Amino acid sequence: MAEKANDIRPGHVLEYNNGLFLVVSIMHTQPGKGGAYIQAEMKNIKTGAKHYERFRSDASIKRAILDEEEYTYLFTEGSVMNVMHPETYEQIIIDLDLLGENKIYLQDNMKIKVITYQDKVISVHVPDYITLTVNDTESTIRGQTATASYKPAILENGIRINVPQFIKEGDKVVVHTLSDSYYERVKE
Repeated sequence: MAEKANDIRPGHVLEYNNGLFLVVSIMHTQPGKGGAYIQAEMKNIKTGAKHYERFRSDASIKRAILDEEEYTYLFTEGSVMNVMHPETYEQIIIDLDLLGENKIYLQDNMKIKVITYQDKVISVHVPDYITLTVNDTESTIRGQTATASYKPAILENGIRINVPQFIKEGDKVVVHTLSDSYYERVKE
């Protein structure tokens, strides 16, 4: 879908230089001499490399149309994972590299977002918050709870995070997957 450069916003995905670029930020500039332009900071979706580009305000830009669907994670086999569409039961195989470091968060029957462009998977996302069990942590030392101090803990998937002093082995905690950090203890 073609648009004017003036219409692009952060979060849009553009087809540019034979690739897909996510617009991170834009700045409208009107110099005293010459025509107005848009300075865009973009990120290549495939490589993750940042790219800066200037567009004339009236330039024609091609915006990519992406499809986002929720799938259920089934299992991993080598370097690929199998997922299933919850309504059609269609199963597809996706390269684990599309998840990057977040593949450590995969759990059976987890709902994941699969983003496609022209029927090709370009991105996969786990939920922002997931629940995990604490497998190992130090015991609480009396008197340390007066201040907001944290201690290291190892979760069931092997990841190491810092948790508040009151968390003990066997507790279930919610982890923010975007920052690999403790969010809250699960209330039972």
